[in-house]
Amino acid sequence: MRTTTFIAALLLLGGAGNLLSADRFTVEKTDDGAIVKLDGKLFTRYQKLFQNKPILHPVIGPTGKKMTRPLGEGDHVHHSSFWFTHGDVNGTDFWHKGGQIKHKSFVEAKGGKQATLKTLSTWNDNDGKTLGEEARSMVFDANDKARWVDVEILFTASAPVKFGKTKEGSFGVRMWPKSTVKEGGTIVNSEGQKNGNAWGKPSAWVDYYGDVKGEILGIAILNHPDSLRHPTTWHVRTYGLFAANPFMKKELKLAAGDKFTLKYRVVFHKGTTKDAGIAAIYADYAK
Repeated sequence: MRTTTFIAALLLLGGAGNLLSADRFTVEKTDDGAIVKLDGKLFTRYQKLFQNKPILHPVIGPTGKKMTRPLGEGDHVHHSSFWFTHGDVNGTDFWHKGGQIKHKSFVEAKGGKQATLKTLSTWNDNDGKTLGEEARSMVFDANDKARWVDVEILFTASAPVKFGKTKEGSFGVRMWPKSTVKEGGTIVNSEGQKNGNAWGKPSAWVDYYGDVKGEILGIAILNHPDSLRHPTTWHVRTYGLFAANPFMKKELKLAAGDKFTLKYRVVFHKGTTKDAGIAAIYADYAK
């Protein structure tokens, strides 16, 4: 059964042949971050600092179109493409541009059959005090049907830290403006709940799809079983915010030296949830 599921997931992601293809990715470090290219064309840029945090922007989907909202447009301008922050960490509101998540170094930056970025950052409060260190791994992969990023975040407290109970968090993307539910798009989660009914619910994955410049494209965020408080709750809105938030219903207190891990796969795909085979992709990812 597991073999059948694995084969199905490979086919839905474009076939085993694509996963074993020649080196296609390059990574170039720059003064302000890094550029990830696929077959010589931009996939995404890692920006060390935008507003108060590192982000990925833009993110180019499998048909060559930008899939996250342009920076600075519309409402909630702190929703910056693809990011990780939280609205209450010892009283500092990183979500709304308080404090600073400061990129310190690249641990790894390499291309090949996949691209890998590993970074170290510190979370500094409104007074500049370091609350914790974040080690982040991002592995980029693609085929002709989808592109995806496997993200693992290890947060280590440098002092007593409380991630407060708030909806304002945490691991998010902001959808392309015309792909939102308000513009005719669709949100669906692993439990079959749709649109506004998916907000605040625990689920293993959520997919959000709609029109991006004349074609149906979507972004799915998958929550790995090894991630803190799996299945996570979701701060996902019909206007385009799409975030996994493990602190939405319950705070987390850490002593100095305590750690937690978050693990997600973000899939940028063609078509609807069914077209993309998100359930099968999740089953393979979760093994």
